[in-house]
Amino acid sequence: MAPTYNAGDWLVIRYLSGKEHTLKIGAVYLVEDPIRPGIQLIKRLKESRKEHGVTRYWVEGDNLNSTDSRKWGWVEQDRFIAKVLFRYKTGISE
Repeated sequence: MAPTYNAGDWLVIRYLSGKEHTLKIGAVYLVEDPIRPGIQLIKRLKESRKEHGVTRYWVEGDNLNSTDSRKWGWVEQDRFIAKVLFRYKTGISE
């Protein structure tokens, strides 16, 4: 998610419970990669649409080279793990 978030930044997140959540366009979330289960990535929610009664979401990283919906396509709500509340910039980079 560079340049918004960088190596060494600490993020405060709120895990989403198993129930339905109202996801907000423009907010940043921790999302499970649909191609590589178990891999969690930080993505911004850009758009949502309802298809056949199911809401799907378009997520993108702030970096144009990001692995996101531009590669995966639309993702379902069960891929959203947590919402990023804020960043604490440590000044330490990896």
